[in-house]
Amino acid sequence: MDFGSLNGVAIAALPFILILIVHMWHRRPTFARVAAASTATRDSMTPTIIPRDKHPISRKDLSDSALKVLYRLKDAGYESYLVGGCVRDLLLGKHPKDFDVATAGHPDEVNDLFRNARLIGRRFRLVHVRFGREMIEVATFRADHDSQSDVTDSHSRQSEGGMLLRDNVYGTIDEDARRRDFTINALYYSVEDFAIHDHANGLADLNNRVLRMIGDPESRYREDPVRMLRAVRFAAKLEFTIEPATEEPIRRLSGLLADIPAARLFEEVLKLFLSGDAVITYQLLREFDLFRYLFPLTDKYLRENTDSTAERLILEALRSTDNRIRRGKSITPAFLYAAMLWHPMQQRLQQLRREGIPPIPALHQASQEVTQQQGRATSLPKRFSGPMREIWELQQRLPQRFGKRAEQLQQHPRFRAGYDFLLMREASGETLDGLGEWWTEFQEADETQQAAMVQALGRNPKRPRRRTTRKVHPE
Repeated sequence: MDFGSLNGVAIAALPFILILIVHMWHRRPTFARVAAASTATRDSMTPTIIPRDKHPISRKDLSDSALKVLYRLKDAGYESYLVGGCVRDLLLGKHPKDFDVATAGHPDEVNDLFRNARLIGRRFRLVHVRFGREMIEVATFRADHDSQSDVTDSHSRQSEGGMLLRDNVYGTIDEDARRRDFTINALYYSVEDFAIHDHANGLADLNNRVLRMIGDPESRYREDPVRMLRAVRFAAKLEFTIEPATEEPIRRLSGLLADIPAARLFEEVLKLFLSGDAVITYQLLREFDLFRYLFPLTDKYLRENTDSTAERLILEALRSTDNRIRRGKSITPAFLYAAMLWHPMQQRLQQLRREGIPPIPALHQASQEVTQQQGRATSLPKRFSGPMREIWELQQRLPQRFGKRAEQLQQHPRFRAGYDFLLMREASGETLDGLGEWWTEFQEADETQQAAMVQALGRNPKRPRRRTTRKVHPE
């Protein structure tokens, strides 16, 4: 065929070429499609490898114990990585509290490698490897619970609402990344080449300070409603913005938390409020209507009472907790629960007093009832509920300073906690006639000054004596 014939064919085909171009133009992805494609989907997550010279994490930043675990797994032939929060925090310039490992080795295989290891969990099988006071958690790569046709009920089980009741289906690192909750937690650090494997565009979200769910947020929340609490906790801790699609279902699905075991929610309360960001966490929990499922009595009281004294007391306690954590001081959940439940307990106490029950029995009954009701939402172990109730009892005893009582109260093992709680009550707006200032001065005074302070209070009002009648015995 000569050049002229070819030219004629090209001219004849031109209209069809133009039609094809126009058709493809109309089928081009819109901005929304491009944006959607850039979000983390669970179906297509090609990892990005960030080599050692392109990220700031060094082995000197890592726990020696975590490195021992990683190298032991590597030498045994198991693919393994540091994963999740520790990688995220190191990239943000923070020092991680915990180092978690993900591996191809199954729990029994990992457990056999370490004499200092033990298997835990039923819902999620894990291995805890302990080095003195440090514990390294090792999890096997997980796959979708419905990804294997031969999965039995002992490996995976879901409720009718979609909640995962048991999930021990194992897979590859790619499948494991798809199972992670947020993109910033799907970052894996390898000791093979010291590179970071980013499976869900988590580094971009980390740089943009955005919290984004991997996959469909509503489905992921239904799988595990505690992810809603985790979203709030990470947003508060990292000062991140929750991405709109990740945020939208939270208020609608908050009621799913009612199905979570009380023991698990208690552990979540500790993570939420004892991590140094309690004030902003509390505010976000109220904003997303999650607080009511952690402290139902307190939430009900706050909704029904316009007086802000109760909320001010809670905020005083949360600020104190945050400050103590920043200063490296000890903290106890008992104090936090005492503040959260003080006003609901006082409300019930007043009801019992109006029914004619004496002060001490009324206090004991109100304390017991409130503790039991709270335990249905978040279990409250006796090692915390006992001290909490002692703090409450001291509030009734601290005004009784006559005679030797002030000196005796000062020796009470919970005196300091009770005194601090008293100051917080005053700071929140309760009128206590300067009781906190009196106890502050009393602690700073010497014995002579203390005696004078007690004497200045006046005499202890005596209780009226009960008249006794002598029994007359017949002669």
